[in-house]
Amino acid sequence: MSNLSPSEKAYVPFVSVDNMMKLIHHIGIEEMLAGLATYIEDDFKRWELFDKTPRVASHSEEGVIELMPTSDGEVYGFKYVNGHPSNTKQGLQTVTAFGLLANVGNGYPVLLSEMTMLTALRTAATSALVAKYLAPKGADTMAMIGNGAQSEFQSLAMKAIVGIKTVRLWDIDKAATRKAAKNLSGMGLNVIECDSAEASMEGAQIITTCTADKQYATILTDNMVGAGVHINAIGGDCPGKTELAPAILERSSVFVEFPPQTRIEGEIQQMPEDFPVTELWQVMNGTAKGRTSESQITLFDSVGFATEDFSALRYVRAQIEGTEFHQPLDMLADPDDPRDLFGMLRRATPS
Repeated sequence: MSNLSPSEKAYVPFVSVDNMMKLIHHIGIEEMLAGLATYIEDDFKRWELFDKTPRVASHSEEGVIELMPTSDGEVYGFKYVNGHPSNTKQGLQTVTAFGLLANVGNGYPVLLSEMTMLTALRTAATSALVAKYLAPKGADTMAMIGNGAQSEFQSLAMKAIVGIKTVRLWDIDKAATRKAAKNLSGMGLNVIECDSAEASMEGAQIITTCTADKQYATILTDNMVGAGVHINAIGGDCPGKTELAPAILERSSVFVEFPPQTRIEGEIQQMPEDFPVTELWQVMNGTAKGRTSESQITLFDSVGFATEDFSALRYVRAQIEGTEFHQPLDMLADPDDPRDLFGMLRRATPS
């Protein structure tokens, strides 16, 4: 090998969108959702080991760009992610993402991965994992309000992890509902297209809201929500963007990932700073209670937290080992003498 050829130290495993899709089909989408949920749950149970900080967000009129870092002391991870609701009008994704894991001991990256597809999976896996703890026992029907890019993943995760049998779809855009129904056909769910948000909630024990508009919206009004349901509120995920009437929050037991972030970005941004919430990690390790009665309304104020992305990357890293679902990326300079980076550059001078 010449001294201009990359050494093994220069390469980082990279999972492209193409390879991520191949990996999902290789594992099976429901099996992968369940696997991701297991990794996410494991990391919630060791919550106290993690560095925790609200994501670093750069807001504009068009949307938001965010960095989401965390570390368990041995591995460091971050995700780059955006949220631009009007992108679909230009034929672009609302959310795109990529992420990285690195060795804390030497700082070298050990995985670079697409996370547009993976974020959709991990968001759905987190929702279903939380519903496993909080939804009424025997829940078999979900209302899926907002039928954009996340809706099919949410539906399949609830099927795989919670055991729902029926999903009732509604979106202000009927074409989105038709798209979701078509995508979910033949996937083992009873799929019902509904004409209103209220109709979608008939007989549903789980209500998922996932709309994209960056505004204070009232997708659910107080009179729409009866006793005993579990609400999975996904759409309110940045300042100035909510989906639920404040009166619903006042009647609900609210569960969150990381309060300092959720109070800025979640549904509870509408509430006083001392509004009571329960942290999910405490429910999962048994130090706090989840659902305590049949009439209780439980509400997961979901905004997404860095540990969930860390878990997802950790899962992918384990799954690609020994497979062809990744490629080596020449990403790190590796001079013969670590102190002679300039010498490496000079030796690469075109002849």
